[in-house]
Amino acid sequence: MELSCPGARCPVQEQRARWERKRACTARELLETERRYQEQLGLVATYFLGILKAKGTLRPPERQALFGSWELIYGASQELLPYLEGGCWGQGLEGFCRHLELYNQFAANSERSQTTLQEQLKKNKGFRRFVRLQEGRPEFGGLQLQDLLPLPLQRLQQYENLVVALAENTGPNSPDHQQLTRAARLISETAQRVHTIGQKQKNDQHLRRVQALLSGRQAKGLTSGRWFLRQGWLLVVPPHGEPRPRMFFLFTDVLLMAKPRPPLHLLRSGTFACKALYPMAQCHLSRVFGHSGGPCGGLLSLSFPHEKLLLMSTDQEELSRWYHSLTWAISSQKN
Repeated sequence: MELSCPGARCPVQEQRARWERKRACTARELLETERRYQEQLGLVATYFLGILKAKGTLRPPERQALFGSWELIYGASQELLPYLEGGCWGQGLEGFCRHLELYNQFAANSERSQTTLQEQLKKNKGFRRFVRLQEGRPEFGGLQLQDLLPLPLQRLQQYENLVVALAENTGPNSPDHQQLTRAARLISETAQRVHTIGQKQKNDQHLRRVQALLSGRQAKGLTSGRWFLRQGWLLVVPPHGEPRPRMFFLFTDVLLMAKPRPPLHLLRSGTFACKALYPMAQCHLSRVFGHSGGPCGGLLSLSFPHEKLLLMSTDQEELSRWYHSLTWAISSQKN
């Protein structure tokens, strides 16, 4: 039986009206952005992929490495858009979820794609000239190919935001409520997997960069099984004598201390010699001073079974960031 609210709108009716307004606004945004997304996918498919296939400027392996599953993602958008234009949100998005694996594949290939683009622009004169010509077309509005390649991954994040909002503002009695709820869950799970892939790729880049900066027996093997957290200069305070500046690299499982090579070193100028690796699982951390937030910096004490480190910084904010990162690394080894 419906509750009557004489003289005023019922709170339940007002809530339903708010849901409906938010749903309509979200649906309109999803439709408008999908049209623009499909247009951009189509421009790349036509003016880059299609012409490259016809001209043979890139061999098929390089073309596949550069664009990955782009054409299949474009096809998935072409399949989805008519449902959105017809207001069949649940049915269209449920069908679209069958193609979500394409976004996982595209994310896994993204680092290879960027590497291929840079390599081909550098060594393939014909490809470089072709890219400049296509990027100059008015349809691209000044966007370069490297700006367009991440488009599907950016769109996946938009899908998550919009479809989750659409599901949340669809009443449980709506005929497409279950379809939208299921689509929101599947898209969110895919977005999380893609985020994890991206984080791992960034971490691998950091590890390779750090490995290239370091020399010494202890520095070998840094490219597997660990996550990079931060790096920076700190002063090592010895029992006697003056503090010595050292470069520190913090990973989830170890703290690496390195000494800079002399600037005039013939082969390794600008690199660092690894001096020590400290296991974070055996570290006990405390602040000796540097709690007050004043301008005088601070001192951290790191105790290991066979050694104790006193690390100093004159920048207290920087020292606080190191303290929190070290605390996180230690706790991650104990969980």
